[in-house]
Amino acid sequence: MRRYRVFCRVFCRVFCLALCLATLAPGATAAGIPAPYAALVIQPAGMPARYEFDLSAALARARRENKRLYVYLGASDCPYCRKYEAFLDQNAQELVPQFRPQYIVVDLRSALSVSANQLYIRIGDRSLAYADFQRSIGDERARMLVYPSVWLLDAYARPLMQMPAGTGTFQTVPEQLEILRLEQ
Repeated sequence: MRRYRVFCRVFCRVFCLALCLATLAPGATAAGIPAPYAALVIQPAGMPARYEFDLSAALARARRENKRLYVYLGASDCPYCRKYEAFLDQNAQELVPQFRPQYIVVDLRSALSVSANQLYIRIGDRSLAYADFQRSIGDERARMLVYPSVWLLDAYARPLMQMPAGTGTFQTVPEQLEILRLEQ
């Protein structure tokens, strides 16, 4: 009887843990960027009213390692994001050696239901709404929230170049390499 009770307790705990993990938002615990890129996944704080992504630790690491940031904003339920992530996965052998020496890949996970008014980017003690963040880095794109989005930043959050966004964004190896080399 005692073994049965122990078994039931263990089974119940494992089942509850599995149920909790299954109810998490898609992509909430794993990077959308494929594993070979060793992405730094930043989970949003303040949900559900506010999705705030804090880039402070990533920027501090970039300064320590003398690297740039490749900041990827993807949505867990975005088909274009999945397509871009599949492209990265299929071409990892060729692309990862170009990313690793100079970039820290940062993966910000959101959802299509999150509006631009809910999405914030924190750098140090400054937290900026999505449109204000874009303006602060001189991003000339429309102020709409577009998935996927990529920003190339130096270790002090200064933009390195204007980036395209949305469907079909730099999905050939030569285009991706031009981006990484900052060729405009």
